[in-house]
Amino acid sequence: MYTLISNRDNRALSPEVEKTGEALRKDTAHYYDQCYWDYLLTWCNRDNLAFHYGYWDKDTPYQHHEALLNKNQVLYEAAKIKASERVLDAGCGVGGSSIWMAKNYGNRATGLTVSQQQAIYGGKHAKRQGVGALVDFEVADFCQMPFEDESYDVVWALESSCYAVNKGDFLKEAWRVLRPGGRVVVCDGFFTRREFNAAEWKEIITCLNGWAVPNLCIKDEFSGMLEQNGFHDVSMRNLMPETMDSINYMLQVAKRLRPIQKASEWLGLRTEGQTANYWVGVAQHYLFTKNLTAYCIFTAQK
Repeated sequence: MYTLISNRDNRALSPEVEKTGEALRKDTAHYYDQCYWDYLLTWCNRDNLAFHYGYWDKDTPYQHHEALLNKNQVLYEAAKIKASERVLDAGCGVGGSSIWMAKNYGNRATGLTVSQQQAIYGGKHAKRQGVGALVDFEVADFCQMPFEDESYDVVWALESSCYAVNKGDFLKEAWRVLRPGGRVVVCDGFFTRREFNAAEWKEIITCLNGWAVPNLCIKDEFSGMLEQNGFHDVSMRNLMPETMDSINYMLQVAKRLRPIQKASEWLGLRTEGQTANYWVGVAQHYLFTKNLTAYCIFTAQK
């Protein structure tokens, strides 16, 4: 039996050796730099730039790219964001959500990433989509943000809080940079329990290592963590019904690309990180369908 000790447990990334925060940040940046084109060619496109699951509802049957954009709308409404508010996109990828907010509502947004390459790509995409004056990018750790106290109205974390070794460190920083009355919105995967058998742990390792994620928080503990870090009016919404089609879609993509993956591996055309990323397409489906992980959105106010 494998047991998570705490949300600081790094065994998910490496069973034998605990890595330092700096090493983990480098792993994350290296992963996304390697897999940038994988995402653009097999998952998202140059319009939505969405490195996240989609939100499927009755209005978007079988429309994968529309579902990816829907997720931005869901978070925007959940956090009750106004067009006049300044948003910090913590763990921004190449700027998909920040650009979407600027284009659709005119928000000023700052994208924060640990990858210099992502910041460069994000700046180019923002300019290409006509919002370069509204969106800027910074390279830094969102657990040690280079921003003044009370400088943002909203902290947005879409499938990025999982990259904090200690999720409380991220929430503490989010509270610090938010103005009074500001909100945090976190949408991510969460473990549903602490103990796993060997077969389950194998799939967990495949998934977390493949995405360079150090660990996941326990779903039932995250609300308490928000409150412990000063937030109030905490709410949680289960998004599994609206995310399951996206989870299934990722598995279908992995199955469809299996012959190409095998041939590319044999020819030495795929890096270790790209191959690990491919296998997440299968492992993530196992984690969700076996109820090892849940997919939720949390909002809270300072």
